[in-house]
Amino acid sequence: MIASLFSILSILFLTSCEQFGNIPSGEYKLSLAKSKNYDLNQDKFVNEEIGVIEKMKEEGSFWKKPLKNLKNNWFFSSNETNPKVFLPEKKNLINEDFKKSLNNIKFVWLGHSSLMISINNKIILTDPVFSPSASPFSWFIKRYQKPVYALDELPHVDYILISHDHYDHLDINTIKYFIDKNTKFIAPLGISSHLLKWGVPNNNIIELDWWDKIIIEDLHFICTPAQHFSGRKGFIDSQKTLWSSWVIRSNKKSIFFSGDSGYSDHYQNIGKKFGPFDIVFMDSGQYNERWRAAHNMPNEVIKGFEDLKGKYLVPIGWGMFTLAMHDWYDPPVEIERRAKNKNIDLLIPMIGESVDLKSKPKLYNWWKKLIN
Repeated sequence: MIASLFSILSILFLTSCEQFGNIPSGEYKLSLAKSKNYDLNQDKFVNEEIGVIEKMKEEGSFWKKPLKNLKNNWFFSSNETNPKVFLPEKKNLINEDFKKSLNNIKFVWLGHSSLMISINNKIILTDPVFSPSASPFSWFIKRYQKPVYALDELPHVDYILISHDHYDHLDINTIKYFIDKNTKFIAPLGISSHLLKWGVPNNNIIELDWWDKIIIEDLHFICTPAQHFSGRKGFIDSQKTLWSSWVIRSNKKSIFFSGDSGYSDHYQNIGKKFGPFDIVFMDSGQYNERWRAAHNMPNEVIKGFEDLKGKYLVPIGWGMFTLAMHDWYDPPVEIERRAKNKNIDLLIPMIGESVDLKSKPKLYNWWKKLIN
């Protein structure tokens, strides 16, 4: 009786907490179910490789092989999963010059998967998370350090690009800041259920399915596949909204933003359709052999980059939050080693550092000084 009451109260809490957003319902849900990526029998969105995430959850469970996985969890890991000191930052003056990007690309890495990109004289924020933690609870998955720029220090943001609804990619407080800033939100199917609940005007939301495209002021935004999953309530109501990668193109330049993804042939398909890319922002952190269906392993980052026919590789998905048990510095170390072997042009700027592809600065391996 007590257990049942606790379960009911827990569900009520989960479904009423504003942080959890809303899942699609009613006529809106019926419209989403028409997507080729929606499985009516399972009542959820699915990956191109059917069952890959379900298989990952089953075979990657801690309890499947508890002795083998004993050191690979939050309580027994001996890795340096969080940096011992603040990561170095380079806070450039972000002014009108940053926005001047006709026939060019400029960007600032803000940590994890948050980027400020300037292309064709427009400013795009990807998966912006400015809150103290990447979870519904302030004490869990805390960021390593404060944002290098406060929200009110940013230039006018024309577009916010969302890959999926996990907390380290979709942050309620950041979203609310931009409600009245004349900013367009571009997201995969279903995300508007969260955005509308949090107060974003419907006319500022654009939703796309995989392979759909919208052209706004000479910028092409193309929603492309990723191999991942979605949901803000753990295993409750998961995969009710779509997840994606994104292609951004101007007349002269092209960008690939992976969001979160495991390796699959979608990289090759995107490369064939839209490559080559001037720059590839690639999921390169929070990986684990048990989770490889949902996050690239280091060798898969390189393979995916080659599939996409990229010119410059920027590893993202690391450097601000700890969700996996590898050393916090593993992504740059492992990606740099593999990139050198393949003669790949790798860009790993400091947090906050402005990079101009037209006059690429000489970046140095800043993380090496922080490794014992």
